[in-house]
Amino acid sequence: MHEISYLAETAAHDHEIDEINAEAFGPGRFARAAYKIREGGPHERALSFVATHDGRVVATVRLTRIAVGDGRSLLLGPLAVRPSYKDLGIGRRLVRISLEASRKAGWGSVILVGDEPYYGPLGFRQVPIGQITMPRPVDYRRLLIHEIEDGALETLTGEMRHADAVADLASHVVERVAAAG
Repeated sequence: MHEISYLAETAAHDHEIDEINAEAFGPGRFARAAYKIREGGPHERALSFVATHDGRVVATVRLTRIAVGDGRSLLLGPLAVRPSYKDLGIGRRLVRISLEASRKAGWGSVILVGDEPYYGPLGFRQVPIGQITMPRPVDYRRLLIHEIEDGALETLTGEMRHADAVADLASHVVERVAAAG
């Protein structure tokens, strides 16, 4: 097996991460529901990781803060592995590392759009259809959650958005109320 190092993501990795995501998902990635949410603000670099081999990024996983109604969670993705490094367990290890970092940071859950046969063994299960909506079409059978804290799913009801988009909306409302006041 390759000598793989797992590291916290830094800005120095951004170009290679963009390459890997383009290679894995193509231009269609920009039309996906999860991408629309990620456009709302930055990802959590402290909870995002890369796998490297000989100093080259070969896999990446990112986490983004989201709001679902009054609840908060993290959105996992994209998770991408360069083709020549697939089927070595690198992606699963990155997911485990990100889940552990999320737990240590005090998050109650992590959500993703993905395949249950891949993510199920990592502790993900399907979100009940209709409980969470997304801003673009998505196959809701693929909307999965990993509850770090028991009952975290119960706090998540409604439309998923980037947490910054909700904070920006709330501050805008406060500003308008103050101006009218």
